[in-house]
Amino acid sequence: MTGAFLAGLVAGYGVAVPVGAIAILILGLSARTSFRVGAAAALGVATADGLYAAVAVLGGAAVAAVIAPVAEPLRLVAAAVLFALAAHGAWRALRSRSAARAAAVNRGLDTAGRAFGGILALTLLNPATVIYFAALVLGRNDATGRDPVGAALFVLGAFLASASWQLLIAGGGTLVGRVLTGPRGRLVTALASSAIIAALAVATLLG
Repeated sequence: MTGAFLAGLVAGYGVAVPVGAIAILILGLSARTSFRVGAAAALGVATADGLYAAVAVLGGAAVAAVIAPVAEPLRLVAAAVLFALAAHGAWRALRSRSAARAAAVNRGLDTAGRAFGGILALTLLNPATVIYFAALVLGRNDATGRDPVGAALFVLGAFLASASWQLLIAGGGTLVGRVLTGPRGRLVTALASSAIIAALAVATLLG
């Protein structure tokens, strides 16, 4: 049982630690809004990773085979969503600068509920995650998927690993936000975040 939990932890960190578009998005959200919003986004990622880990231990190779034919359309959708987020972030940064005294209206991912739902949906668009978890389960060649307790511990480990890492990123974004409290600093970080997300969207298309 302990082995299944530790395997889930390792798998969760393995898929969470590489910094990609989602991590940059969480970092930027926390810097521009609050740790609460960033934490909600982080838990959205962890929830998606936990769901994919559950699908992997229950379905394994069969699930990977089903997802493989639609991996390309999902990749294009993910890239389109990233482009939209980048454009929206840049537009909001420039708009808030020109209308600093206007009442702010929360849009996009600027509330905890929207951040959780939006990042959960965006993370679920990545079919490589379930294939990653399925490959790990099959590679270990154990009975995790046939043992309900072992499967639950594997999924719990993956969720906790992903959550801890993403919350760390959200905390880092909050610290950055506190340092860059001025309008100019927030404008620069927002535009930089949008540029990075757009670049990652291009990389997603080329990949």
